[in-house]
Amino acid sequence: MIERYELAKMRVSQIPGEQAVAQPYLDFFQKAADFLIKTIQIMDDKGDGLSFEALKERNQMLYQDISGDNYNVSYGNPSYAKKMLGEYGRDFTFLYGELRGAIVYAHEKDLWEMTVALELFLEVYSAFDQEEIPEEKVVRRILYSYVNDYCQDMMEHHVRSSLDPEMDFAVKIIMEADLSDLSYLYRFGEYISENELGSARFLNTLPQEEIDAMARTYTEGYRIGFINGRKDITKKKTVNIRYNLGFERMVRSAILQFRKMGLEPVIYRHTPHVACKRGSSRIGYTGGVINPQYDYDHRQDYALFLDGEYLQKRLRALQNAYEQYKDLAAVHGGPAVIETFGEAPFSPESKPEAWSLSEAQHKLDLELTNESGQIVNRYIHGDERSFTIIAYPVPEIGTDYSDIFREIVKINTLDYQAYQKVQQKIIDTLDTCEWVEIKGKGDNETDLLIHLHKLTDPKTQTNFENCVADVNIPVGEVFTSPVLAGTGGILHVTKVYLNGLQFRDLKLVFDCGQVIDYTCSNFENEEDNRKYIEDNILFHHPKLAMGEFAIGTNTTAYVAARKYGIEDKLPILIAEKMGPHFAVGDTCYSWAEDTPVYNPDGKEIIARDNEISEMRKDDVSLAYYGCHTDITIPYEELGSIRVIQDDGDMVSIIEDGRFVLEGTEMLNEPFC
Repeated sequence: MIERYELAKMRVSQIPGEQAVAQPYLDFFQKAADFLIKTIQIMDDKGDGLSFEALKERNQMLYQDISGDNYNVSYGNPSYAKKMLGEYGRDFTFLYGELRGAIVYAHEKDLWEMTVALELFLEVYSAFDQEEIPEEKVVRRILYSYVNDYCQDMMEHHVRSSLDPEMDFAVKIIMEADLSDLSYLYRFGEYISENELGSARFLNTLPQEEIDAMARTYTEGYRIGFINGRKDITKKKTVNIRYNLGFERMVRSAILQFRKMGLEPVIYRHTPHVACKRGSSRIGYTGGVINPQYDYDHRQDYALFLDGEYLQKRLRALQNAYEQYKDLAAVHGGPAVIETFGEAPFSPESKPEAWSLSEAQHKLDLELTNESGQIVNRYIHGDERSFTIIAYPVPEIGTDYSDIFREIVKINTLDYQAYQKVQQKIIDTLDTCEWVEIKGKGDNETDLLIHLHKLTDPKTQTNFENCVADVNIPVGEVFTSPVLAGTGGILHVTKVYLNGLQFRDLKLVFDCGQVIDYTCSNFENEEDNRKYIEDNILFHHPKLAMGEFAIGTNTTAYVAARKYGIEDKLPILIAEKMGPHFAVGDTCYSWAEDTPVYNPDGKEIIARDNEISEMRKDDVSLAYYGCHTDITIPYEELGSIRVIQDDGDMVSIIEDGRFVLEGTEMLNEPFC
């Protein structure tokens, strides 16, 4: 491998001075070679002794090609690549995206990854370094073969990094670096924006007691999640920490606290390989997103190679990898996630030049998601694992950053026992009926009827989970899985952010609990609006069920958001607690429906299934969607939530955006 690497880097170093390839292709190869040479220098150089400013300059240089206006003339931009390279544009855009992983490989000193990336580049270059330009299908065949040839190796590395605490590149930096010297951030190889630097600077101003308290809220949420789920945490040996760079002081404290519980951290990077990821989501630790449009443009790059043959190879690779690391999988406890929020809202541009899945590929993609979920669940059992998730703001949220940060800390540590009692009042009322009506007000056109499961023994059973601050921080919701038959109507939100994307005037129409029609007003063209929803909410399922109905009770978070004007920047983790919300996709109990779940009052939550998830008993491939997207109606758009009793009378829980049910008065106090 060393010999292959040395030969590859020597050949790449010669390309900037060569003129053998015709234009316009030569421009791409020379620019790509210049970029790769810079990563090779990092690969071969330990980087010791570089100043903070030198490291910052190097980091910006590595990412400048896709930043700001530079992206307009970058081969990473599918529109520009198509303009300059014609029919080869999408192939070279794919290659460009894959080569950017060299930044990561160089910082991790990963010889294999760096070598195969260089060899891929050289193979495509060699195809053009001939008398005749190769046909486009030849270039695509090279890229297709690269993915297929290395699928097993990439998947094995991906699975091991998600399970094995000995893959400790990030852990070593977090635990050994001088966190007061922000130079350490550049050792990760991620893009470091002012958000990462500002977060780290701010955390460095906090006393250790506050840092430990923040970490304890997070780690205790994880531990209590096992207790409330009646799962044995002592069987687990590892926990996966996912976070955004800049929070290392908190993560270091959390690692020490997890170790006292007997859990070693597994901290892996979001994968740079298109063969191992889906969409533009970043699962793992990550730095800043220098250009969300770039991520959006490349979210379906796997359309280049997704076919039946690849599907089977990918599933075999995943199965083989988990079988190889089954002992590590058996003792893995699940993820502990630190989200961040506050970035400028992003509404993407839809580009026809970008890779996009065909209808046939969408079906393969759904099959891949379902089959992959089944494989993972066989090795990391859903009824034995847990999770927790918490969120904090980044400096981009505004000039009140420090005040907002402290407000979020307060929200994350609200008195869960007080909320537990109030939420039980709501649940007791909801458990008296089978139907709930939700209506919007003003411009909000929501008009929904929710069908609840029938309780056969109300003394021991309940429909709603009393959600306090354990796996889902902060406190503040009661939720259930509705019966699909009879559930229907219109769900409308004037503005909402889902997975970092803005939706304006989002409308979903439900019949028999499933989405049958949809629209939004993001684009002038209705076809683009529908495609936007299909890509980012429905994920190309022909129908998607309402997997969850919930009532958020965290009015403290709502008032704080209004005070600082950050409603449009809050993550769904907090926003879902600020009004009723409805999830499309799987239920909250997917893959663990047969595991009993109990509320603090001892009642069993029986609404763990719906008509879709029950199909697992006959054909598990029909039972899950592989997605769960929460959509919240904010209090100011909410007209009423009313329980419909058997005699037709109604009992109001919320009227005109305020709680009116007896015993819930506490929830209105923040409004005063």
